[in-house]
Order: sequence, then C-alpha cells, then structure tokens
Amino acid sequence: GAKALALSLMADTSILTLDLSDNWLQGEGAAAIAEMLKENGYVSAIDLSDNKLGVEGAKAFSTMLLENATIVSLQLSGNEFDDHAAEYLAAAITANSKVEILDLSYNMFGDKAGEILGMAIAENTGLKELKISWNHFHSQGAAALAKGLGANIFLKVLDVSYNGFGNSGAAALGDALKANNVLEELNVSNNRISVEGALHIAAGLKENKTLKRLNMTRNPMQSEGCCGVLKALQANSGTGIEILDLPDIPVNKELAELCDAVKILFPNLLLRRGENMKLQRKSQSKVELQTQPKVVGNSQNAVA
Repeated sequence: GAKALALSLMADTSILTLDLSDNWLQGEGAAAIAEMLKENGYVSAIDLSDNKLGVEGAKAFSTMLLENATIVSLQLSGNEFDDHAAEYLAAAITANSKVEILDLSYNMFGDKAGEILGMAIAENTGLKELKISWNHFHSQGAAALAKGLGANIFLKVLDVSYNGFGNSGAAALGDALKANNVLEELNVSNNRISVEGALHIAAGLKENKTLKRLNMTRNPMQSEGCCGVLKALQANSGTGIEILDLPDIPVNKELAELCDAVKILFPNLLLRRGENMKLQRKSQSKVELQTQPKVVGNSQNAVA
C-alpha cells in the first residue's frame, strides 16, 4: 500500500500537506515514502506520527532530509525511535536547514540520544520549533540537550515536557537561558525539577530578555522554587515573559506578596498556577487571589 501511494505521489504537484499518521507503515513503508519525497518537490508538511517507523524508518527519512529542500514541517512522534535512531536523525538535523517544525515527542530517546541530538541542535540553522516531550531524557542526556539549545540561534519554541530533566538538566537549561537570545517559548513541565533546579532556571531568567512563555507546572518546586522564579523576574526589568505557568501549590505569605509585587511591575503578565490555571492579574486584590481564583482552562493548553 505504501509503495503504491508513494508511486502515485512521485510526480504529484497539487498535494502540499500529507497526513499519513497512524498507518503502521513501519520501516519498509517509511522507505517507500522517503524515496518519493526525494523526488517530490511540492509536499511541504508531512505527518508520520504513530507509524512504528523504528530505526529503519529513521534511517530512511534522515537520508531523504539530506536531499529534500521543500519540507518545512515534519511530525515524527510516537515512532519508537531510540538512541540508535537518534544517530541517523542527528545527521539530518545538522545538515538540513529547511525544516522549521519538528516533532519527535512520544519516542524512546534516552541519555545517549540527548547527547547526540544536543550536538545536532547546536549546529542546526533552520529549526524554529522542536517538540521532544515524553521521552526518557534524564540528567546527563537532558544537560547535553539543553547545552545544544544554548548554542542554537534560531529555535523559538522548545517543548521538553514529561522527561526527567531533574536538577542537573534544569541547571543546564538555566545556563542556556543566559546565553540564548532567540527562544520565546519553553515547556519544562513534569520534569522532576525541585527547588534547586527551579533556582537554576531562575538564574537564567534573571538575564534572559526574549523568553515570552514558560511552563513549569507539575514540578516539585515548592514555594521556595516559585519564589525564586518570581524574584528573578523582579530583578530583570527587560524580561520578555508574558505567560508564566507555575505548579499548583499552597500560597504562603511570601509567595502571595511576591505575586502582587510582580504584577505591579508587569501588569500585563499572565501568571497561572497548576492544572486549574488560576489567573492572577493586577486588577485582582489579594483577597480575590486567595479566595476566588478565576479558572480559564486547563494546563494542557498552557504553553506549547
């Protein structure tokens, strides 16, 4: 089926967006589609999510990306890519400057993949949005991935949620935020980041001028970590932060006062806490803040 489809699309000039998600293409099907994309110069967006592409699929598409110059959006989530697959994908990420949106979430990348992909991200000159959530990056791999971010001068959106960055990964992210002056959106939710890690990210926020959205929900940061992040914003008059999502924790006196102080400094900042996305704006009094939080949705729609 995949071979027949690939053959029919080889010279097609009318199809610009192709959705082949959830078709169990596996390695053989992936190879046929990849060969087609080497010849087809019109498809600019392709979704190949949930196709069990595996290492063979990663190899096929990486080879294709070395030749294809028209694809700008590539969805490859849920394809059982592991550290071996990362080697092939890294080669393509390093060499290809046309792909602007890449989704590698819901795969099986581990720490070795973090090191390999981190180096590739550092050298990439085209990616603007990278989703790599729901993988298995932990301290060492997470730190390498974050280091790559620090060196990248093109990426605007990064989603690394639902990994295991921990405090060492958060420390590397903090360093990256000091050096990076391009990134606008960062999602680090559910990454086992505690007080120590939150303070590292806060140190980066204190110097960063370009980040607009930061999602830190579902991390055990406690009140101290949340306060550290807010104090960093207080100390950075040039911050670009417009939306900040913090974990849903009990509000103590220090945190409540900091929220008020930050809202006075930045009246347009949207400050939300946890799953209920409790809205906190300057127009609310302290009493309203503590007793009548305003619900505006759930955190799944917070920061991409």
